[in-house]
Amino acid sequence: MGQKHYGIESAILLIAYLVFLLIVGLRLFKRGKSDADDYLVMGRRLSLPAFIASIVSTWYGGILGVGEYSYRHGLSNWLVFGLPYYLSAFLFAVFLAKKARRSYQHTIPDQLDKTYGKTVSVIGAVFVFVTTVPAAYVLQLGVLAETAFNIPLTIGVVGGTLFSTIYIFSGGLRGDVFTDKVQFALMFSCFAVMVVVLISRFGGLSFLETNLPESHLIWRGSKPASYIFVWYFIALATLVEPSFYQRCFAAKSERVARNGIFVAIAFWAIFDFMTTATGMYARVLLPDLANPIAAYPALAVRILPRALQAVFLLGLFATVMSTVDSYTFIAGATVGKDIIWRLKGGDITKNSRWGLVVSGILAVVIALFFRSVIDIWYLFGTLGTCALLIPLASSFSEKWRMTPKMAAMSMIFSPLVALIWIVPNLFLGIKYFWGIDPIYPGLLTSVIIYIFSCNIKNHFHKPF
Repeated sequence: MGQKHYGIESAILLIAYLVFLLIVGLRLFKRGKSDADDYLVMGRRLSLPAFIASIVSTWYGGILGVGEYSYRHGLSNWLVFGLPYYLSAFLFAVFLAKKARRSYQHTIPDQLDKTYGKTVSVIGAVFVFVTTVPAAYVLQLGVLAETAFNIPLTIGVVGGTLFSTIYIFSGGLRGDVFTDKVQFALMFSCFAVMVVVLISRFGGLSFLETNLPESHLIWRGSKPASYIFVWYFIALATLVEPSFYQRCFAAKSERVARNGIFVAIAFWAIFDFMTTATGMYARVLLPDLANPIAAYPALAVRILPRALQAVFLLGLFATVMSTVDSYTFIAGATVGKDIIWRLKGGDITKNSRWGLVVSGILAVVIALFFRSVIDIWYLFGTLGTCALLIPLASSFSEKWRMTPKMAAMSMIFSPLVALIWIVPNLFLGIKYFWGIDPIYPGLLTSVIIYIFSCNIKNHFHKPF
């Protein structure tokens, strides 16, 4: 192929960007307010444009996984990583966004505490923490650094984590949102450049139809329909997505929270079109690629001039870093406010900053232990969804909420059942029991406990 790694232009541009992040963290927000309301939710002044840019960029950190799936399976990427999440985001906007803003909370565990009490809140905080520790995303930063510059994976993971969190350490959500706006522009511009170059050099749909395997142009790719279907359940994790709730808590109004998600769905659809198309072009132009997770950076080396390679690589880094910083911030706030402060008290902002350090270190450890983005997503995403979905979603309605004891039972036993399903497969390679995906028995357990809870409430509310 000739050139295997990115040139000096890419290194210079990336270093300049990292310096910019340092300036943001150490100068622009050095004198910012330190009270919890400002640090955690920007004083609830998040505007509509900032809301959109922040939530769009934060929710798209798995860019290398999207590239791998598009390379392997073509158009079905949109039905796996696109449509299920649009539908779930739409449900969140319609049923939960305004209620979340109206609740006037700082975090998901705040809502659980208000509804179910301290015990359930702390249990919920543990699961919010494990789902937001950004191990999968710092691993992608390491893979990008290794692919682009031949930097050892461990150094890439540690360095990526450090530079993705330094500006939120001092600036809180305000620092996160400021950089999200920059990262939003970078992620869209880099793929727009790539798609324009691809179409101008090789042609459009007819080129892909002529050169792609037939399976890449059908709705399910090379996967069975049942595999596509399960992602519509996995996508329900959106309804307990901490970054959605945090942005809604911080929004200027209920309308900003709801409408911001509606507009964000349109941006995600546009971005998915560009990323899916790029992955399909990579399949045609790099048919023998040894590691499809590197489809995007490898394609840039193959077809872009060196200056545009630098722009594209920076866009990839920005896309991943926008999720690393947001998730690290949420995980840190969860440790600082929802675990340490709720149990021992103290200064929330100071506790949250210590939480950032803990979540960053844990992210590095998990990333280097698993070394698989999919395994990390699957394990922690399944556990978090099973634990939080029904207790949290029902907490916003006095009529439908669970009893505190039943909520605690659901949050303990539902993920435990899913974990029993996962462990033999994850560590021993044994197939799932009866071929059933772990999220089904986990959610079924939660549903059964919820039904018991409703029956208990109805019994005690009956007139005698």
